[in-house]
Amino acid sequence: MPDSSDFDAVLLAGGRATRLGGMDKTTLGAPGDTLLDRALDAATGARRTVLVGARGAARSPASVVRVREDPPFGGPVSGLAAALDAVPASAPTTLVLACDLVRPVEAVAVLRTALVVPSRSAPDGWVAVDDDGRRQPLLALYRSAALRSAVDALGEVDGASLRRLTAPLDLVEVPVPSALCADVDTADDAERLT
Repeated sequence: MPDSSDFDAVLLAGGRATRLGGMDKTTLGAPGDTLLDRALDAATGARRTVLVGARGAARSPASVVRVREDPPFGGPVSGLAAALDAVPASAPTTLVLACDLVRPVEAVAVLRTALVVPSRSAPDGWVAVDDDGRRQPLLALYRSAALRSAVDALGEVDGASLRRLTAPLDLVEVPVPSALCADVDTADDAERLT
């Protein structure tokens, strides 16, 4: 069982936000309580935090490693590859978190409790599963070595699907209430932030 306190965090914020007019979703919310602030709070305690693609990355603490997927808007797998390249010596576990989650601190807390529950030996990670049984691969803790191997095995990461990336991984499904898995994709979602 991994030490739940020894982890890196990858915060993915590189989407186009087309349903929100292309705005930087990480800026949504009240000052000091934006989606980016919430994601950074959820990553508290990480050995290293890598922020991928946020246009307002200058608002993040200097200790946060900032990278951009290549090509820009290449998708979350491309963002993960860029983040892993930026941290050559990973912690044993990597938290992967979308920056558009509304309640990431609570969601990550639920996810991390799964690390202290005895489970089958040496899974490749722990992935949130919402109330409808849908896996949330951008709300997950992965063994860093397994995640790196999965990315390397894909070869081409530009536009690659998360489903294809995670398919070969042995993941423990962690029930996380749908309310904690909720993200911001539309203007209506954004209005519910406050």
